[in-house]
Amino acid sequence: MPQIKDPSFLCLRLKTARKAAGLSQKQLGINIGLDEFVASTRINRYEVGVHEPDLGTMRRIAKVLSTPLPFFYTDDDIMADMILAFAGLDNDQKNILLAQAKAATSS
Repeated sequence: MPQIKDPSFLCLRLKTARKAAGLSQKQLGINIGLDEFVASTRINRYEVGVHEPDLGTMRRIAKVLSTPLPFFYTDDDIMADMILAFAGLDNDQKNILLAQAKAATSS
């Protein structure tokens, strides 16, 4: 996986999603399979940018937080909001919105 040049958006999105889920750093760490004695420190280091989680870890984090993985990796706030909104739609709604977006970009 390529390194993120400016991880600040990843850190912010991780912290935002964790807080929205009502989880402490320790709870999130334990829920993704970290040992309880390192869970809080490890998640804290991800949130402040000392370390970058690998893709497998981010997949587990996204699953626990019920947040789409791409949300964490976009550096565009509008796109991040769109990802969250899109994920909340049912398949019919997603198909309608996707068709509308494609039509808008082709005109």
